[in-house]
Amino acid sequence: MKKVIFFDVQDYEVEFLRSACGGRFEFELIKEPLNDLSDLTGSRKEAEIISCFTTSRVSSEVLEHFGNLKLIALRSVGFNHIDTDFCKSHGIYVENTPNYGNMTVAEFALALLFDVTRKVTNSYNDLQKSVINPHKTIGVEIFGKTIGIVGLGAIGSEMARLAHGIGLKILGYDLKENEKLKAKYNVHYTDFETLVRNSDFISLHSPLTKENYHLFNKEIFELMKPTAFIINTARGELIDTQALYNALSENKIAGAGLDVLESEDTLVDVEYLVDIGRMSPLALQKTVLNNRLMKLDNVIITPHIAYDTEEAINRILNTAISNINAFVEGKIQNNVY
Repeated sequence: MKKVIFFDVQDYEVEFLRSACGGRFEFELIKEPLNDLSDLTGSRKEAEIISCFTTSRVSSEVLEHFGNLKLIALRSVGFNHIDTDFCKSHGIYVENTPNYGNMTVAEFALALLFDVTRKVTNSYNDLQKSVINPHKTIGVEIFGKTIGIVGLGAIGSEMARLAHGIGLKILGYDLKENEKLKAKYNVHYTDFETLVRNSDFISLHSPLTKENYHLFNKEIFELMKPTAFIINTARGELIDTQALYNALSENKIAGAGLDVLESEDTLVDVEYLVDIGRMSPLALQKTVLNNRLMKLDNVIITPHIAYDTEEAINRILNTAISNINAFVEGKIQNNVY
């Protein structure tokens, strides 16, 4: 019987995973992420299949302790938290769960856009303190303005559909142009710099690659309109946090709605809070910047929850189990490389 270990297991996933694995696999459910070796004791190192979420950071140092590992079944689309080079060289398949949250994430990106432009959360926080200041809550209308969508894959396409529906003009930047998006939603594809210069709102929907790491940096923020807002529900590392903080605090751009951050795990992982020595100097710097970002009035930050709907979670779990079942039967599906 195959041994499967699930990391990052939430309470609402337990019943489903037990039902799906019971009698088919020897399995173990672990709430903590796979970020170090503290949970790799005894027979756990003999697992042939592991499953995790993006809060796990599965480095080569972690992977080399699994002697029999054949599959990493991700419960996410993104896989930049996995050392895929190590996996390739050691015959370990990495399978993701594509298309589970296309509409879910796009809807959340739009919610962030409404929130930060109309100062919804700020107004609510003020009202809780019995502070009502209409001048402080002046926002901007969205209708008729221009949104630049960076990355027009499955989620970016849904964002284009929503943006078109509320009367936004759409600029698109992607390595490939989608003729259907042009025809249905009047997406005008352009080069990256043109999009940055001409957009009132920019929404990021690109996967993280070596080529687009810190795609938004000091030079790019200086090209944006001072009235522009940036929305990121993709990956925190697409944005240079220091450059973003400077642009926001110096009013070079108007605001940001962020569901993802660089080094975001250090903000919520208790292990980091009780042992700050676990952080690298770079992670510590990003953590300090993230905390400073959260204090700015023109920023809304949420804890990587754009995917978090009942419908999307069900799709994630079903696809992950389908990937595992197919793999056991000798079939490879949703491999990321």
